[in-house]
Formats: sequence, C-alpha cells, structure tokens
Amino acid sequence: MGFLISDMLSRSPVAPLQEHIKTACEAAQLLPALFEAANLNDWEKVANINSDIKKLENDADEMKLNIRSNLPKSLFMPVPRQDLLELVLVQDKVANLSKKISSVVMRRKMQVPGALFDAFLDFVKRSVDAAMKAKQSVNELDELYETGFRGAEVKVVEKLIAKLDKIETETDVMQAGLQESLFLMEQDLPPVEVMFLYQLIDQVADVADMAERIGRRLELLLAK
Repeated sequence: MGFLISDMLSRSPVAPLQEHIKTACEAAQLLPALFEAANLNDWEKVANINSDIKKLENDADEMKLNIRSNLPKSLFMPVPRQDLLELVLVQDKVANLSKKISSVVMRRKMQVPGALFDAFLDFVKRSVDAAMKAKQSVNELDELYETGFRGAEVKVVEKLIAKLDKIETETDVMQAGLQESLFLMEQDLPPVEVMFLYQLIDQVADVADMAERIGRRLELLLAK
C-alpha cells in the first residue's frame, strides 16, 4: 500500500477513516459493472472485477487493523476514540458486502433474469449512491474536528445525512419491488436460483443499510 498509516495519523486523527471509506466505496462502485458483465456472459471480466473487489476489501481490512492499532489511546479529541473505532467497523462492512456479492456472482455464474435486470441494476446503482453519500459525509469529519464538532459545519453534515437517509429509503422501496417481481416469476425459475436471487437482492440492500448506519454513527458523534 502506497501510504503509511502513521503519516496519516500525524496529519489528522480522522484521515485514516476517510482513506478507509474511500477504499470500501471503490469496492462497492465496481458492483454495477460486475452485474453487467455477468449478464453479458463475460465471465473473464467478472473474474477480473471480482479480483479487484477482493484486493480492495483486503486493503480495507489492513487499514482497519492499522487504525485499531495506531490510533493513540491518549489522543485528545472532541469525540471519544472508541466512537471512531466503531465507525471504521461499520465502514468496513461496505467492502465486506461487496466482496461477498461479487464472490457469489462469480462462483455460481449468477445472472439476473432479463425481465428484472434493468430495475435490478438501478437498485444496485442506488445502493452504491448511498455508500458514496456516506463517504461524502465522512469526508467532512476533518472540518468537524477542527471546529470541535460545532458551528456551521454540523449543519452541512446533517444535510448530507438527511440525503443519505432519503437514498436508503428509496432502496428499500426498490428492494420490495424487486422481491415482488421475483415472486411472480418463481414458478418459471429453478428453486435454487430463486433462493440465491432473493439473497442477492438482500445483500445489495445491505450495502445501502450499512451506508445509513455510517450516517447513524456520525449523528452520534455530532451529539457528543
């Protein structure tokens, strides 16, 4: 990895968290291309994307461990050290879910039924939007740190979290619509495929759910 965690910590106690969520979101951003390649039967591209996601997830894990090991216990901050550590754990799940999804798609050569594909791809993209909005919110942490988690910057973050909540609610509606459509198709699909498709829909929704949880963690920081 082309950076030293100690260097980042010397610049800002929140810089490592920002680098971590950047990497986690890069993994999530590859998911739409993964599903597009799978439905085009381009399994070589699927394998390449899966490899890229796995590397990003591994990088995120390494960052998480370094943050846990190197964030000084005696560091004076406007918020408790433990709150930042809990935030990075939630962020890490965005990368973990992306890896889980890509691994299942590649291993089982999963394809979304054509009648569902456009709606499903929109759903994936919107879930990724939630992750990116969470990233944008975390990127405001350095400004919040400098202002002692007070002032106008708090309003900026609160607006970002509100937008994140709105996106996550939209993904809930999209998830329900896809599940209903899949239910109507069940008799025409192999039962095992149906089971994995339901799981896939839930896992993509979990990406947005984890993004919302990042927002919840930030709200707790603002409330300190």
